Amino acid sequence: MTIYKAKSVIISRKPGERKKESWSAFIGLFEENNPHLKAKVPFKVLEFPGIEKVRIRELRNISYYLRGNDIVINNLVEINVEVEPDIVTLTGKQALS
Repeated sequence: MTIYKAKSVIISRKPGERKKESWSAFIGLFEENNPHLKAKVPFKVLEFPGIEKVRIRELRNISYYLRGNDIVINNLVEINVEVEPDIVTLTGKQALS
């Protein structure tokens, strides 16, 4: 498991090179909340090819944006990323009021 300090993350995807390949998961790490509203660039992008699913555990403030098919997780203190074959699991700590 790898731990990152970030205020928010955006989880995205892109298709594999061939139609039958699994998709790649992208996780952008940001220094502020709602970076998609301000067209911010992530300070780090994590790419995981050949992923079937991303699990989100023990986090509560999560938004799914239909327009871009992205998931945004705000108010983070840290995000923990664990990678297994075909699965990325995200856990972490949030500062919720």
